[in-house]
Amino acid sequence: MHSGIAVLDFGGQYAHLIANRVRRLQGYSEVFPSTVDPSELEGVCGIIFSGGPASVYDPDPPDFNPDLLGMGLPALGLCYGHQLICQHLGGEVVAGKVREFGSAVLQIRPGARLFEGLGASEVVWMSHGDTVRRLPEGFQVLGETEDCPMAAVGDIGRHIYGLQFHPEVAHTPRGMEVLDNFLRICGAPRTWTMAGYAEAAIEKIRAQVGDRNVFLLVSGGVDSSVAFLLLNRALGPDRVLGLHIDNGFMRKGETAAVKAFLSREGFENLIVEDASDDFLLSVEGMTEPEEKRQAVGRTFLEVKDRVLSRLDLHPERWVLGQGTLYPDTIESGGTEHAALIKTHHNRIDLIETLVAQGRVIEPLAQLYKDEVRDLGTRLGLPDSLVWRHPFPGPGLAVRCLCSDGRMPSKDLSEAQAEAAGIAGAFGLSLRILPIKSVGVQGDFRTYAHPAVVWGEADWKALEGVSTRLTNTVRTINRMVYLLAPEQAPDLCLKRAFLCRARLDLLREADALAMDALTQAGLMREVSQMSTVLLPLSSDGQRETVVLRPVYTPDFMTARFAELPGDMLDRLAQEILSLGGVDAVFYDVTHKPPGTVEWE
Repeated sequence: MHSGIAVLDFGGQYAHLIANRVRRLQGYSEVFPSTVDPSELEGVCGIIFSGGPASVYDPDPPDFNPDLLGMGLPALGLCYGHQLICQHLGGEVVAGKVREFGSAVLQIRPGARLFEGLGASEVVWMSHGDTVRRLPEGFQVLGETEDCPMAAVGDIGRHIYGLQFHPEVAHTPRGMEVLDNFLRICGAPRTWTMAGYAEAAIEKIRAQVGDRNVFLLVSGGVDSSVAFLLLNRALGPDRVLGLHIDNGFMRKGETAAVKAFLSREGFENLIVEDASDDFLLSVEGMTEPEEKRQAVGRTFLEVKDRVLSRLDLHPERWVLGQGTLYPDTIESGGTEHAALIKTHHNRIDLIETLVAQGRVIEPLAQLYKDEVRDLGTRLGLPDSLVWRHPFPGPGLAVRCLCSDGRMPSKDLSEAQAEAAGIAGAFGLSLRILPIKSVGVQGDFRTYAHPAVVWGEADWKALEGVSTRLTNTVRTINRMVYLLAPEQAPDLCLKRAFLCRARLDLLREADALAMDALTQAGLMREVSQMSTVLLPLSSDGQRETVVLRPVYTPDFMTARFAELPGDMLDRLAQEILSLGGVDAVFYDVTHKPPGTVEWE
């Protein structure tokens, strides 16, 4: 390995993100399994122990090579890695009385090089349930939060540190300075560049593809567009064919727009296939998020094979290209010890089989959204394409929630009383909604209820209620705020599946939301604006719309966006005026504990 930082992977959502952040500081980094032999780390100048979904006191925790802590190298443990180092060296880890998901304030004690240049208190991002109760010999507390008295610890003499929070995520504002300080402690060279990565990626594409050609699935988003350009640069347009599939789950006018702007940018080797009937049939009668995602993924491959056959392109001469990013892999449980959060359409079992057979090429698979945008800019793509809002491969299929109409069988009265008490302390009314959405808490998938609140409140109060609810009420993993009407209607589940009528209603609401964002000049500031349709109704006919705008550079963590109140008031009334809409909610949940998408 080049002189740099080794990141040990314990299955956490952020292991590769740590490597990304080291690269952002121009340090070289590689990710290794937690069982790696020290002999394979020759040249390493420091080790970072990543987070993970397990507990160190589990009967069967992830395997770990203890010799890694005997190498005499500076070490930094993050979240699970912090707990593992403390326990292995003689400390004690227990289940915390309070879970922490989201923002916290770290009170920093003076004197540690790791926090050089930071203030006495800093905002940090937490995602944990366990906590260190007793420190190993030689360690001292370097920082604490209200709910975590050992949030930062270290043996300064041996340069071994542990942080319960995540400095690698964008929502620890000065986390990069912490990592920069660690690289300085390690004496890590700063020689890595994105330009060098682009050159290496082109050479890797040529080596992997050999004399075959690439059939690339092109959504029109930044990921597939950058992959398209990179493949064209590496192989030439005669050996690359792009296929954009209209799956019937696209935004209003999306397919025509994708075809037009890719054509303007010189991508002439692109064909468009309308397969909306195939996709609607594939998800008929489905309600479960994972089942829908698997069905959509399978149908993409079926349509791809059909087009290959129609064009008389021999499958053995063509490999499948995808604009897969690392978050797609980790959220799909695609590394050892990683928990499944949600299966991305480009990570279903059939794709994994093709990957194992060497029939898939994914030139961006180790990158994150911020790196892909950087790469796209360096390759010459215009800002209008590089900064397009992401849109999931299954599209509106995962933004249009479905139900068989049966209300939850679990008694929610106790959770309702506890949650209402928390909201009431902020002057808000609350109701737990009879539907579930996907979340991520402590590197695990959750599938739990959102709660809706209403009443007068500013963003700070809403964030406080949301954080407290999702940290303490296990039945709740997401909170929404009522925008319209003034009083929350009595909403019940209605029987509703994916159909053109529901998708068309969602398309119209989504178009209004995107237009409002554009007119306000916020398309660049807001990272993604999802519009979600819930089968919640007061009369069995109408439905409920949720707005989900977020701020995030990499989509591994996210903050809910704080949009102007007058803009939201107008938008909510416009959506209500579409007809068929009972209420408009605004998602005020960070990631974690809520995922960016609801499914």
